[in-house]
Amino acid sequence: MAAENCNIREGDTVAIWGAGPVGQFAIKSALMLWAEQVVSIDHYEDRLELARQQSNKVKTINFDEEEVYDRLLDLTGGRGPDSCIDAVGLESHGTSPDALMDYAKASVYLATDRPHALRQAIFCCRKGGTVSVPGVYGGFLDKFNFGAAFGKGLTFKMGQTNMQKYMPKLLDSIEAKEVDPTFVISHRLKLSEAPMAYEMFNEEKNGWRKVVLKPH
Repeated sequence: MAAENCNIREGDTVAIWGAGPVGQFAIKSALMLWAEQVVSIDHYEDRLELARQQSNKVKTINFDEEEVYDRLLDLTGGRGPDSCIDAVGLESHGTSPDALMDYAKASVYLATDRPHALRQAIFCCRKGGTVSVPGVYGGFLDKFNFGAAFGKGLTFKMGQTNMQKYMPKLLDSIEAKEVDPTFVISHRLKLSEAPMAYEMFNEEKNGWRKVVLKPH
């Protein structure tokens, strides 16, 4: 749904913030819809490596190591991505001044969400482009750069995925071996190991993506 919301055309570049399970499936969906180039943005190297393994059309940006805006301009001939997908949502990370302000305001309950990734997507998207938001937002967004969105004439599409609509199509794709969703599974554990898994994921997210828990 996030990729379809982008109205992707052949030759398009799609930038995707977040390389977790939602971002990984957004990459695969964008490629299935004939995107020429997909750029995955995150700072967990194992997730970026998984993104690169999907296709030679996938480029990655580690936002701890390089400036996202400058790199996206380099990859798009100075225009910016045709579409941007925010697969992060209200708990985005970053070290820029606005991201640090989000952390501070959220910690003292002056803000509900940390919309750094969404602000960046708006800033990076080309004029007339589309910003698709599958990432969850829960409340009021502070310092939302709506003026930039207005000036660029951006289209916004968002919302929870309509699973009743998409599940049959996805199951057909899995049966036809066009998609293997198990690539996002990083661990298979016993149900009794769930508390340990949550603790380890909270401490270090590298290496952890989707966990399958079995009763025994």
